[in-house]
Amino acid sequence: MSIVIWIVISVLGTALGFFLGYLLHQKLGEARLAGAEKLAEKIVAEAQRESATYKKAAQVQAKEEWYRLKANFEKETQAKKGELKELEGRLVEREKQIDHKVDIVNRKEREVETREREIVAKERVLRAKDERLTTLIDEQNTKLEQIAGLTQEEAKKVLMQNLEVQARHEAAQLIKNIRDEAKENAEREAKQIIVQAIQRYAGEHTAETTVSVVPLASDEMKGRIIGREGRNIRAFEAATGVEVLIDDTPEAIVISAFDPVRREVARMAMERLVADGRIQPARIEEIIEKAKGEVDRSIKEAGESVALEVGVPGLHPEVIQLLGRLKYRTSYGQNVLQHSKEVAFLAATMAGELEMDQALAKRAGLLHDLGKAVDHSVEGTHSQIGMDLAKRFGENAVVVNAIGAHHEDIEAISPISVLVAAADAISGARPGARRESLEAYIKRLEKLEEAAYSFKGVSKAYAIQAGREVRIIVTPEEVNDIRTVDMANEIAQKIEGSLQYPGQIKVTVIRETRGIGYAK
Repeated sequence: MSIVIWIVISVLGTALGFFLGYLLHQKLGEARLAGAEKLAEKIVAEAQRESATYKKAAQVQAKEEWYRLKANFEKETQAKKGELKELEGRLVEREKQIDHKVDIVNRKEREVETREREIVAKERVLRAKDERLTTLIDEQNTKLEQIAGLTQEEAKKVLMQNLEVQARHEAAQLIKNIRDEAKENAEREAKQIIVQAIQRYAGEHTAETTVSVVPLASDEMKGRIIGREGRNIRAFEAATGVEVLIDDTPEAIVISAFDPVRREVARMAMERLVADGRIQPARIEEIIEKAKGEVDRSIKEAGESVALEVGVPGLHPEVIQLLGRLKYRTSYGQNVLQHSKEVAFLAATMAGELEMDQALAKRAGLLHDLGKAVDHSVEGTHSQIGMDLAKRFGENAVVVNAIGAHHEDIEAISPISVLVAAADAISGARPGARRESLEAYIKRLEKLEEAAYSFKGVSKAYAIQAGREVRIIVTPEEVNDIRTVDMANEIAQKIEGSLQYPGQIKVTVIRETRGIGYAK
């Protein structure tokens, strides 16, 4: 009985324990739930505060971006207004020039109309005189037939035979006199203009070659330049496109390249590598890139400087860049940029003497060799390349024609083109302006003499005045006085068609008659 009671008490105790545990667990769960709800409310409140903070920051950033965009827009608008104002000024100036040209054309039209009326009046008078003269000639012919006993046709035939030889001689003599007089007058006027132009401008002359010499502190540096198994020199030549010549010349190496800009980049980079002493492929590429940047800036500065010095405004940025490249280009040892500057000043000076447009002549003279900046990479003559470039960048039609016609590749359409060609010849042909190798010089003289010997009757031919003149002695039995003039012109035409030379060449044909007697 007591065991049963203990079992019942145990069961009741266990049930009571479970019940009390359940109540305690429920209370703890409610407390945790309340804590979680408070934590959630706190997190939500903090999230709301952070959201408000981010929202304000985003609004401030958006306002700053708006103000920045507004400032950029106003700046761009101001720049556009400046460009439009400059363009408007150009248009106004062009309109003034057009109005001036229209006035000149109208004045010339009135002069032409006046001359036409005068010519018509003179034609009427001449027609009346011609009719009267025809009547008189017919009357005289009738009288002559009666006196001479010959018909008009027979008399005409005899007269023509008698006058043919005399007419030929007189015509040749007249042509010679006219040519001599025209040549004398032209030379006198041309010399006066050229002397005045050269007197007012004397340009500097810079002679450069196709190689650059880099001095070294010691011959030990040559081995470092070559590098292990030649890796340094190969990397340098591959990056610059030049040839590095390392020979027995003490404390110096030679950089050779056809492209003068590449050669200048290579020279600058090599000097810096030698001064720095760290010569390795990675360092070589780094130094070359820096040298390229400096040379590009130098090219741009040179183009802007010469445009400012000559006084040619409004050039396209690409044209300025091409002009700057001419700083590193030479022709027969003459620096092309300095040559272009000389031609610009000479052409403008001659245009001023002739009362022509000096600004246009100066612009055409400065740009006449523009094609030489890229002629090593573009097919065609430098005058054709320069003409195409000038068209592309919107240059005046007269300037374009002057560029293409300065070597007579195309026909000149304006006197400005003729002046530019003359100024180009003056700048290139003046003593000391250009150099050529001894071998090329001798070959040119030999070709001049060969051109003279190809004509029948030539006894001796001498190229003198450094190839500026060819003096020819002919056999008097084979060539008469009239033929000497024609032969000089024919030889000059052959030289023009078969040889290339700077400036002009004078052809002088000499015929000497000797009277020889013997006393016995």
